[in-house]
Amino acid sequence: MRGNPIEIVLGAVVVSVAVVFAVFVFTVSDTGQVRGYELIARFDTVEGLSVGSDVRLGGIKVGTVAGLDLDPVTYLAVARIGVAADVRIPTDSIVQVVSEGLLGGRYMAIVPGAEDAMLGPGDEIRFTQSAVNIEQLLGRFAGGAGGG
Repeated sequence: MRGNPIEIVLGAVVVSVAVVFAVFVFTVSDTGQVRGYELIARFDTVEGLSVGSDVRLGGIKVGTVAGLDLDPVTYLAVARIGVAADVRIPTDSIVQVVSEGLLGGRYMAIVPGAEDAMLGPGDEIRFTQSAVNIEQLLGRFAGGAGGG
């Protein structure tokens, strides 16, 4: 089955443009891993998060979720968080799993503490807050479990 040479050339051009476009989008968008240092945080649940999710401080992306694992002893979700090298996090900071909106995705928000001491590479953020499950809240409200 032989194709028309014009169709073959046109197909090669389309594939080339698609590859160039994909490389361009990846390089100019803010989806790559943040280079810096890694922190650890433990949560009851990290529902809705995935590797590559944003880590924000003051609404600004300062890192990404580098890994999600389960601690087989405590059954807590262990998140490895990559933070930009120029961002210093106080030791008493809080990290929360936050929803972007009612139907939006989830990200980690760091609420900086007031300590003078800063977290270093491999340190653990002790204060965490898991995601609030909107569906469960709405179900309780709709089911009349609010009391009255």
